[in-house]
Amino acid sequence: MDARSNPYTPNAGARPPVLVGRDDQLSTFALLLDRLGDGRTEQSMVITGLRGVGKTVLLGEFRRRALELGWAVVEMEVTKHDDLAFRRDLVREVRRALFDIAPMARWKAKAKRAAGGLRSFSLKMGADGNVSLGMDVKAIEGLADSGDLGADLTDLLVVVGEAALDHGKGVVFLLDELQFLSTSQLEALIAALHRTVQRELPITMVGAGLPQLPELAGEAKSYAERLFKFPRISQLSVADATAALRGPAQQEGVDYADDAVRQIVDYTEGYPYFLQEFGQAVWAIAAGPVITRNDVRRAQQIVEDKLDSSFFRVRLDRTTELERAYLRAMAELGSGPQLAGEVASLLERTSQQLGPTRARLIDKGLLYTPSYGNAAFTVPQFDRYMRRTVELFVPPRRQRQRAVNP
Repeated sequence: MDARSNPYTPNAGARPPVLVGRDDQLSTFALLLDRLGDGRTEQSMVITGLRGVGKTVLLGEFRRRALELGWAVVEMEVTKHDDLAFRRDLVREVRRALFDIAPMARWKAKAKRAAGGLRSFSLKMGADGNVSLGMDVKAIEGLADSGDLGADLTDLLVVVGEAALDHGKGVVFLLDELQFLSTSQLEALIAALHRTVQRELPITMVGAGLPQLPELAGEAKSYAERLFKFPRISQLSVADATAALRGPAQQEGVDYADDAVRQIVDYTEGYPYFLQEFGQAVWAIAAGPVITRNDVRRAQQIVEDKLDSSFFRVRLDRTTELERAYLRAMAELGSGPQLAGEVASLLERTSQQLGPTRARLIDKGLLYTPSYGNAAFTVPQFDRYMRRTVELFVPPRRQRQRAVNP
């Protein structure tokens, strides 16, 4: 079929043609903005889930809906960096939000105070990290200038929230990959948001990241569980996965045979990103106007090869030899959470010896800990990939046994 009319979008964060299975999260976000807009308080949100379930897509949809309602949006993708770089990113995005609240020529007193607070906050970055604000405002002594990230960020969010309220606006922070914040950065952000809730200001945050976020937030601040809702999103139901496949095709005058849809849903397990990859691949080889089971069979290897060379491999390439051995041992034990002791036993080492390896894999975002002593892959079907592409490490003692008893 014509590649130009291929409706599927297997790009990171790209909104699919048919957004399904996320009505609960969209309703929760709408309620959040409605309540804050009415001067009430409401818990902020942190969306969690594995890679490829559509967290970034949801943030994009939240952004679109917030802008439609006239909210200012601060949008950031978190990366691992020090407090200086974190301040720099915040300065750039909060500056943009101030202009979204109102043009500079129409700023009232509280917006001008927020700009002064932003200037103070930026000056604490020092000469190397300084960002030009592009506006003629003076720093306000004693406001967001202590050098302590938590205190300064609290000051900044409060004055920005007050400016938004003064102009009949609201501000929503949309932060992706939230798990990459350091403990001090996450603690500062939670404390700052807590203060805006206490002041009943129209400012909120919706974050997204891997499943360990509730634990990380709780460790940063004990009251985080009361400040946030932590909805977790996963793969789509069979009905929603079918709609995600059929809907875009039908808009182009194409449909799927029932058994073809079932085969794709079974292979992808309903994960949104995999559905988009499969839809794009099968569209490219099918004659249409009905996509058949045979088309799906021919497309499956194409999909697998593409996932192996990009989605999976880009993550494996960041690992050491020992880390790869650890991941492969986990895959050998199965797709679900695995006990550290059982993984270590397979590698003929102790949990204590492999503890640093496991910790690095968690830090790199390849594993998370759903419960004490267990670790699981953050990437769906990563166990399949490891089993088909990486040889299982055989400890030397076991190699000798094989040589003696071939």
